[in-house]
Amino acid sequence: MKLLQDWFMLGISLDNWLHALIAALLSYLLMDLGTRFVIRLVKRRMSVLNRLTKRRIDEVIVGTLVGTKRYLLFLLALLIGLNTLTLPDAIELRLSQAGIVIIGIQVAIWLNRGINMWMEKLIDPEVDPDLRNRATTTTMVFLLRIAAMLTVLLTVLANLGVNITAFVASLGIGGIAIALALQTVLSDLFASLSIGLDKPFEVGDFIVVDDMLGTVEHIGIKTTRLRSLSGEQLIRSNTELLKSAIRNYKRMSERRVLFNFGITHQTPVEQIPELTEAIRRIIDDATPTRFDRAHFVRVGPSSLEFEVVYYLLSREYNVYMDVQQHINLELMKACAERGIVFAHPTTTLHVASGVPSEQHPANITYKSSNAFS
Repeated sequence: MKLLQDWFMLGISLDNWLHALIAALLSYLLMDLGTRFVIRLVKRRMSVLNRLTKRRIDEVIVGTLVGTKRYLLFLLALLIGLNTLTLPDAIELRLSQAGIVIIGIQVAIWLNRGINMWMEKLIDPEVDPDLRNRATTTTMVFLLRIAAMLTVLLTVLANLGVNITAFVASLGIGGIAIALALQTVLSDLFASLSIGLDKPFEVGDFIVVDDMLGTVEHIGIKTTRLRSLSGEQLIRSNTELLKSAIRNYKRMSERRVLFNFGITHQTPVEQIPELTEAIRRIIDDATPTRFDRAHFVRVGPSSLEFEVVYYLLSREYNVYMDVQQHINLELMKACAERGIVFAHPTTTLHVASGVPSEQHPANITYKSSNAFS
């Protein structure tokens, strides 16, 4: 034992080096076992919270802690062991700075894994079916990751004694320059975030924007893509899209339908109330509909005009067309049963009687009226 005490390295006896090594090994074992214990505890305790909230918080925490690097723990344990020795001030300062760097690297790894795990659960439709915009979520996670990494970097630099004031100022100036250069791109980026958070429409919705109409296929970071009824793809920037009025037909709970038709002037008066009542019965039988009104609204120049309003209790366009076709066919049958004829404009030629054919054609007059079949 005396031989160990008399043997020196850097002015430190060998037994002190052994004590430092033992302290490093114990520190490593405690940190490693502590990490494993926390992981097991989280798996066991957080399962109850997971059942209550339907959020996989325990999986995110466990996935974050799994990112603990053993080689970083080993290096940190060595630094702890070395701190038990009496070393020169310069070496102690460097060891302290090395410890800060190691802790900063591990925290950055934890944050990165935690953000990745959170993103995977966030865009999982089984966890939250309302968050379907993968592009928006990915953008938010990317910005959050940059903010976390910058925070860790600045914290490490500040603890190392670096004056970060000038660095932060340069970042601010550089950020302004980048923002001015990428003004259009950033505008579309934040418009994409606005679409993802506010959700005026989602993938699969049928929307009308100005002269564009179609089904939303993709909501990207810069553009949104629609599939038109004729089959081509329509692309529009997110910024321009949000500046326009958007009509989202998929958000309709019901559709108000108004249509008109006309019958001939020779229709008997007593048949008009019968026709309006027949229209009511037709619409009531054409499910899914809710009758609103049917009226003889005016006497037109070529027809007796009717106006009919009903509500379709479905937002599907194909259902609307099927119901309207059924109503039209039943209306034609009801008019045919009563001898009522639909009016259509024609041109009638009136020729004065008793006028020689060689007489000037000014005696022949033309009159626009309605022809009845």
